Amino acid sequence: MIKNDISKLLFFKPEEGSILAGISEAEELISGGACASSGSQVLSLINRLISLSLNLGIDGNLWQNYIVYFLLTDENAYTLSRERIKAGKDSFSGLALSDFSVMRSIMNYDFSGLENAVNPGMAKELLNFSSETPASKFAGRGGSIVKETLEKLKNVSSDEEFKAVFDAHYEKRGCGVYAFTDAFSIGEDEKGETILKAIKATDKVTFEDLIGYDDQKAELIRNTEAFLEGRPANNVLLYGDSGSGKSTSIKAMLNEYSDNGLRIIEIYKHQFKQISSVLAMVKNRNYRFILYIDDLSFEDFEIEYKYLKAVIEGDLEVRPDNVLIYATSNRRHLIKETWKDRTDMEHDGDIHRSDTIEEKTSLSTRFGVNIYFASPTPQMYHQIVETLAERAGIDMDKQQMLVKSDAWSIRHGGYTCRTARQFVDYLASEKR
Repeated sequence: MIKNDISKLLFFKPEEGSILAGISEAEELISGGACASSGSQVLSLINRLISLSLNLGIDGNLWQNYIVYFLLTDENAYTLSRERIKAGKDSFSGLALSDFSVMRSIMNYDFSGLENAVNPGMAKELLNFSSETPASKFAGRGGSIVKETLEKLKNVSSDEEFKAVFDAHYEKRGCGVYAFTDAFSIGEDEKGETILKAIKATDKVTFEDLIGYDDQKAELIRNTEAFLEGRPANNVLLYGDSGSGKSTSIKAMLNEYSDNGLRIIEIYKHQFKQISSVLAMVKNRNYRFILYIDDLSFEDFEIEYKYLKAVIEGDLEVRPDNVLIYATSNRRHLIKETWKDRTDMEHDGDIHRSDTIEEKTSLSTRFGVNIYFASPTPQMYHQIVETLAERAGIDMDKQQMLVKSDAWSIRHGGYTCRTARQFVDYLASEKR
């Protein structure tokens, strides 16, 4: 029985309510003669196996899909140690071999006993599931990682080789949710506690898609690579004109370096109070995290920036070495400034008039690297349009296209990278 196998596990203990634990419970119900209850539970477990495979965007042997998924994502003393030490041997390796031997046996579990409690032929369908539904782009990378791992396991002939396949994954991608997902947002669970929510569908833009801005890209890459290599690096503020490629640069950076351990957590102004909780979650993981704040700016009456200032530089607790903050903004100083800030103290009531200005500029000065993105010149705008049109396979007279692109820019916000992309998308939609 599978319960006997589970009892031998040291590290990979299935949690209560998991599919693996559910199979063990169903076996016990069957052995106790509760066929009706066991049949209902088995059907429920099969439904969960199918749902998992559909969410991952894979089919085939549903049971093996699940076991591989479980081994790849389970966070325990062993998987966390492999994540941290990367290549090399750790003190848990010998103990873990027994677990992998058990899990290798469980992968070949005989479903005939459960099949009798439901209907004949169930095992065949379960182990040879075929879905006509194409994998969704929202499935994320998890499905491809599971499929790649299963493919490698086909050539395994020993428990040591079986373990080595998973060790390689822990050393390269880590374990748990961070191993399957590169980007996250901040949410709350039913108890109101801060959690990280996976963002499965991210824009696959690359630095090549951001035409021009070579100096800006080089500075961003230089700082990010220093961070990934464990060298001193700075928080970064990308500021400048709207639609000039600031957010695109962040997305391209994630796609470029996610395989090097980079993870991005997107955060909004109203969530700044939760940053401390996020830092507590990620500080001991062997990844490099960037807290990403898009379109950062504050009005006079907004005080959330004070929380951000404290996190960047000011809290007694030191920000973890594996965390940086990258922000984009249309404002250089982030907080709205007015001429009123410069009025005499007699007129405004502020004893030290320079203090108001100092307070409003203090946040932006805590970003060690400031990268300016200006709107493209007309010539650069034309170059962007031509390059994007060529990549999109648009066959159109060059001069005619540029004239139309100028007319488009007048109606859609001027010469910007965003406008150029929108114009080329419009031409592509009209292509015959």
